[in-house]
Amino acid sequence: MPCLLAKPVVDGLERDLQGKVQVLRLGVMDKVGGQLALHYGVRGVPTLVLLDGAGEVALRQTGVLDRAEVMGAVEELLEP
Repeated sequence: MPCLLAKPVVDGLERDLQGKVQVLRLGVMDKVGGQLALHYGVRGVPTLVLLDGAGEVALRQTGVLDRAEVMGAVEELLEP
């Protein structure tokens, strides 16, 4: 079940990125989560959407998350 596989990855990302970036977990069945899922074109769960400072999608992953790719994209966005 991909949802269960994503949770430990997101837990680790949230822990490792604490104080550097904001991690939001939203459910597609919730009002706000559903609206954002439509806005960002989420077609499956779990989906991770990494936004840059302007709110543009910098990375999108659906299903089993690639932690190394996410960390690399975050570090790239954090570079001055």
